[in-house]
Amino acid sequence: MTDLLMEYGLFLAKVATLVIAIAALMLMGVSASRRARSVDKLEVKDLNEKYRGMSRIMQGAVLPKKAFKKALKEDKARLKAVAKTREAEPRKRLFVIDFHGDIKATGVASLREEITAILSLAGPRDEVLVRLENAGGLVHEHGLAASQLQRIKRKGIPLTIAVDKVAASGGYMMACVGNRIIAAPFAVLGSIGVLAQIPNFHRLLDQHGIDFELIKAGELKRTLTLFGVNTDEDRRHFKEQIEDTHALFKDFVAEHRAQLDMVRVATGEHWYGKRALELNLIDEITTSDDYLLAASQHADLYQVRYTAGKRLSEKLVSVVREALSRAPWRTAQRPPSL
Repeated sequence: MTDLLMEYGLFLAKVATLVIAIAALMLMGVSASRRARSVDKLEVKDLNEKYRGMSRIMQGAVLPKKAFKKALKEDKARLKAVAKTREAEPRKRLFVIDFHGDIKATGVASLREEITAILSLAGPRDEVLVRLENAGGLVHEHGLAASQLQRIKRKGIPLTIAVDKVAASGGYMMACVGNRIIAAPFAVLGSIGVLAQIPNFHRLLDQHGIDFELIKAGELKRTLTLFGVNTDEDRRHFKEQIEDTHALFKDFVAEHRAQLDMVRVATGEHWYGKRALELNLIDEITTSDDYLLAASQHADLYQVRYTAGKRLSEKLVSVVREALSRAPWRTAQRPPSL
């Protein structure tokens, strides 16, 4: 029994030592991150060169040696001809931005910087393509993201929105700003509606003898509450707020896509690409890949990406969040999908 207790105590000591060591390393990292921060970075990638490189690799693997050399000479001659033409009359430039949305539209921090950088150079003869993937979220966050896209249109620069997967709710609020919307056949679009879900724990607290006090100045400072008693009047006011937000959402979409039948499409439903085309929610069925590959034949393509610098502590938090999102229990809770 004594040996067992000694082994158990030794095990606890080892665990405590490990915990203290990890905590010390984290504290050192946080302390260092306060002083050191990675630098903000703006990257511009030549997509034409990317496509040419892919083509050369395929040609080298498939063509006979002589045919490959001939293809390289022809490509070199073509590039020289393009360069001479560009000197006489500059080609159209197409700037590509990627936006991957979440509930809080956190990507808007980079989006605003990318657009600012593009607007410092681009003109009406150029074009901006936004590859958008966004299922919606908070109203004010996505409203700001849509406002950033409006900056492009106000400068008279054609704006194309490409949706390969989803642009719904707040995502469609962003997409509708585009002069043109393209989408893959089974991309999800629409969901022009507003949703609010609020649990109420009043009865649970009341069962345990817990009082909740809510003091407010202003009749409508707070309508529905999580812990207090919700009245029919509170629900009516909250419903009015939701309806007003929906009305603003519909007005915004109608302003940018006047061809829409708002009675038909503003029900909160979503549609796949082909059905969305029939409803005028989009203008063409195609993927961003096909659009860019075709554009590369007559325009210079540049992918623009802005990365904000992060402290070490912020990077650690991002890593932990990513790990948790991939955890087995999260996967098990996901509903069936197609």
